[in-house]
Amino acid sequence: MKLLKKACYAIVFTGIFATTFQCASPKEVATTTFEQPTSFTVKPVSFQEWYAGIKVGGTGINVFVPISDVKENVVFKDIYFRNLKGKLVKEEGKYVAVLKNPSTNYTFQKPEKPADYPFTLNDNECVLSYTENGQIKYYKITSLNEYAGTYYENGHPSIYTKSGSEGMASLDEEESDN
Repeated sequence: MKLLKKACYAIVFTGIFATTFQCASPKEVATTTFEQPTSFTVKPVSFQEWYAGIKVGGTGINVFVPISDVKENVVFKDIYFRNLKGKLVKEEGKYVAVLKNPSTNYTFQKPEKPADYPFTLNDNECVLSYTENGQIKYYKITSLNEYAGTYYENGHPSIYTKSGSEGMASLDEEESDN
């Protein structure tokens, strides 16, 4: 009986000691404040999952962010969505991002949250990062519209490169009449 009593005291003491004194010092948690209101207008944001037809193509998400009333001192940088991060590129009057999934699967699966990912977001939330007057700010969007997924036969889409002409280039030299 005395042995049982000592064991109970030891367990209770260990529990109290463990909760009172932690092994590691508490980590500093960076809190991010989201801007509300902003100096620009964000219209409804939409996204579309995509699948590439070749093995190296993979899967990902296209995000379309129509933003208006952007002042000269505002520069959009990145978007964070479903544990992925991508650059925002202005294309045809709206901002677009291609988020490439690191998975090698042929179907889209939400990746695990990386250790350095700065936000905890629901599946229908994203965060825009931008600089205003040289200061980094964040804007959280809480509702996105989803379009049906698309299939790219020849690999993932690229919004970063565009061809300069619509015509076909040729390396053949023209013969001169000399």
